[in-house]
Amino acid sequence: MERKVFSVQGKEVHTIELNDKVFGLPVNEDVVYYAINNELANLRVGTACTKDRGEVHGSNAKPFHQKGTGRARQGDKKSPLLVGGGTIFGPKPRDYGYKLPKKVKRLAMKTILSMKIQQDRLKVIEDFSVETGKTKDLVSLLKNLVPQERTVIVLKDEDAKLKQAARNLPWVQFLSYRRLRAHDLFYGKHVLLLETAAKNLNTFYEQKSEGEE
Repeated sequence: MERKVFSVQGKEVHTIELNDKVFGLPVNEDVVYYAINNELANLRVGTACTKDRGEVHGSNAKPFHQKGTGRARQGDKKSPLLVGGGTIFGPKPRDYGYKLPKKVKRLAMKTILSMKIQQDRLKVIEDFSVETGKTKDLVSLLKNLVPQERTVIVLKDEDAKLKQAARNLPWVQFLSYRRLRAHDLFYGKHVLLLETAAKNLNTFYEQKSEGEE
């Protein structure tokens, strides 16, 4: 498919051919759901921890006599039934992360890119940078391209100056074409794809697709 390529002034300069195997797939909601859940699960710290009756500090003595009180019998003061006692089946530190098949991950990224094309929320932009590293210079560039809404910029490689300029812009996120994140792409209201990154995605995911067959 052909897409327009815009300059940083927001004007159409030429067109680019995008690979239909990457940007023209039908929407597969299932793989997008699996990919986003996997990323969120891998980000969980899993440090929640409670103490059971064997870990609570306290006496092992019975709180009262076994018989004659009319109350239910208790083993010790650390019983979960008493105030200050242990917790029954409470959370323990654990790793929530799990691996997702590579085919599912790649299909999810291609599905989201295709979805953004269908929603007309993806623009291909001429390669640019902010040599000064100043936020105001980046804002002046972006105002010609997108409103100040959650925006994802897909880079051809690491650009320290560009990222420095966006440090104070909470609505701007950067992704490398080699390391896309399903969560950021899906929830980004606008996706700006640098021209070189678009060309790289054409071949990067096409090669992966051939190996999946």
